[in-house]
Amino acid sequence: MHRFYLPPELCRGDIIQLPENEAHHASRVLRVEAGERVVILDGAGHVIDCEVREVTKRNVTLAALKKTFSPPLHCQITLIQAMPKPKALDYIVQKATELGAARIVPLLTERVIAHVDERSAPDKAAKLQPVAIEAIKQCGSPWLTKIEPPVSLKNFLARREPFELPLVASLQNGSRYPREFIQKFCDTHKRLPKTACLWIGPEGDFTPAEMELILGSGALPVTLGSLVLRSDTAAIYGLSVMNYELQRPA
Repeated sequence: MHRFYLPPELCRGDIIQLPENEAHHASRVLRVEAGERVVILDGAGHVIDCEVREVTKRNVTLAALKKTFSPPLHCQITLIQAMPKPKALDYIVQKATELGAARIVPLLTERVIAHVDERSAPDKAAKLQPVAIEAIKQCGSPWLTKIEPPVSLKNFLARREPFELPLVASLQNGSRYPREFIQKFCDTHKRLPKTACLWIGPEGDFTPAEMELILGSGALPVTLGSLVLRSDTAAIYGLSVMNYELQRPA
C-alpha cells in the first residue's frame, strides 16, 4: 500500500487533498487510481487509511476512512552527528529515521569535512528534512524524525540538554560496550531510560579537547567494536544497538 506524508494541519478533515509534490508522485509515478487504498502519515503519530476518490493531472483527492494513533517510542533517542560529506549525511539521516531516532543534530567540529556557517544552518536543516520524510514513507513510521540546524559543539553543550543515558562513541581505552551502561541504568532505576543520545565523531574522531568537553558534560564512552568504523557506519551501528536495547518491552 502506498504511503504519503502530510503535516498534521493538512489532514484533519474527512476529505484530504494531496499537496502538489505528493499529488504529482501519486498520479504520474505511482499511477494511483480511484478506489485504491493508500496511507497518510502526519509525522505526529497518526496513520490515516484512505481511499482515493479522484485523480487528475494536478490533484489527488482522498477520503479518510480510519485514523489511528501510535505513541512515541519508549526512548527518545537523539543522534548528535559530526557532519560528514553531504551524501554521507543524507544516508545517515535516512537510516537514522528508519531506526527510529527522534532527532538528529548535525554537529560542527574541528575535523568535519563539510564546513557550514551557522548562519546558513537553517537552510541545511530544511534540505535534510525531506530525506527523513521519504524514509518514514518507506518504513511506515508514524513519527517524523526532527532534523535540527547544524550547531557548533560549544553551542550545543551550552544548552545543557538533559539525557538520561548520554553515550559517546569513543576509540579511547576504557570505553565499554553500550549494553553495560544500559544494564547499569536499568539496575539503578528499575526501568529503561526515556531519553538517550549518541555522539558520533567525524572521520578521525573528535579531538582530545572535544572529547574532554563531551565527557565532561556527562557522556559515557562506548566502544563500537575492535574495528575503526567510518562516521556513517558508526552512526548506523550505534543506533541499531540502541534501538534494539532501548525500545524493547520493559
